[in-house]
Amino acid sequence: MRGALGMGKVRTKLVKRVARNLLEKYPDLFTRDFQHNKLVVSKLVAVTSKKLRNQIAGYITHLVSITQKARKPTTEEAVEEVKS
Repeated sequence: MRGALGMGKVRTKLVKRVARNLLEKYPDLFTRDFQHNKLVVSKLVAVTSKKLRNQIAGYITHLVSITQKARKPTTEEAVEEVKS
């Protein structure tokens, strides 16, 4: 396992481009649930293969979870807001 710690998952430009476009156009349709996102992707995009659909849905799930974590205040910030 040489270099396994610094390596990320490889995703093609097509997967990233389609996922970002879908998130930009329909931000409220996607959640952190992969199964839900898979169904939404299959309704919005005419994907010819399951693998490509799953890769797009997985990347969308990843992006949604990152954005939700970024918006979520830390416990210290939440305590400070309550005290104010």
